[in-house]
Amino acid sequence: MWSLSADVHHLNHGSFGAVPVEVLEKQSEWRARWEANTTAFIVNDLQPAIDRARTATAAFLNADADGFVFLRNASSGVASVVRSIEHTLKPGDELLTTVQDYNAIRQILEFTAARHDARVVVAPIPYPIDSPHQVTKSILESISDRTRLAVIDHVTSPTGLVFPIDQIVSAIEPEIPVLVDGAHGPGQVPVDVGSLGASWYTGNLHKWTCAPKGAAFLHTRSDRIEDTVPTVISHGWNAPIPEGRSRYWALFDWPGTDDVSQWLVVPDALRVVGGIEPGGWPALMKRNHELALGARDLLCQALGVDPAAPDEMVGSMAVIPLPDSDGDDPGGELSPLMFDLLEDGFETLVMIWPEWPHQLLRVSAAPYNTLDEYQALASRITGRVG
Repeated sequence: MWSLSADVHHLNHGSFGAVPVEVLEKQSEWRARWEANTTAFIVNDLQPAIDRARTATAAFLNADADGFVFLRNASSGVASVVRSIEHTLKPGDELLTTVQDYNAIRQILEFTAARHDARVVVAPIPYPIDSPHQVTKSILESISDRTRLAVIDHVTSPTGLVFPIDQIVSAIEPEIPVLVDGAHGPGQVPVDVGSLGASWYTGNLHKWTCAPKGAAFLHTRSDRIEDTVPTVISHGWNAPIPEGRSRYWALFDWPGTDDVSQWLVVPDALRVVGGIEPGGWPALMKRNHELALGARDLLCQALGVDPAAPDEMVGSMAVIPLPDSDGDDPGGELSPLMFDLLEDGFETLVMIWPEWPHQLLRVSAAPYNTLDEYQALASRITGRVG
């Protein structure tokens, strides 16, 4: 079902995903159709194909298709939203995020804040953590009358925590617009964009829904659609809009000539991966969650550390705090241990977080993983940390 090498333990699905062979074959078919008759495909076939994929993917997320557009990655979604509100910023205004945000997103916020003499406020979230309430409390305490946007992860990258996003959004909206960074959300945890009510939700589809790389989306709430624009302004800015279509779609659907075959096969990925377990996507997410908990407990026991978060805050990624390193600071975000494990045939993520010598080991529980792989990792890593 997968084209993954049998010589490697693939325990880092959360970073880059993996695509079923059947989905890759469907993507090749779309590319072949395009290359066989390029102009006719663009003029006649591409927009209906995007619309079909949009409708199916929005339904999977319980999102309004009118507010749904495809992007290449979630970072593009964040950049688009920040660009859209940038003109409203004044000196002293604040953009809120948390200490467990993704570095690329932090840089978007810092770049924009610096241009307008605004500032980025970082809510402290403890790790290890005892309760989801600590997340909500810290975020609410970090809001002020100068907060203009809150960018909150659904599932964090460094710690793998599932934030209580429903509680956070309901406590902040509509007074302050919330952009949910769902880079790790869809396919790992249930996502109900329609009930959530956030101003924006952006997410990747190449991770846990197993679509090809370059598949992501932005959902904009109906009252924000008119003011939301992409980072690349193209023909949609002044194109005539046919009846029944929207300028919002026109702005995002055609940023320029590009391969968007990955968007067109998202429904295939949802179908194929959702069919792995008899109970569909809910059963698959439950299976991956339970495997992640098993991997966490096994690794914690082997390393002599306690679990760092309650079970309810774990999705399909388990993060284990490692003993502090006694080596020299290597610089950067990745631990030398990660590269050692790569050479041994173990794909994991070992981060320096929040700073050296503190390290976190993150493993993923994907449909193709089994518990014995984490046992092999535990045997390999024991005695090599510190």
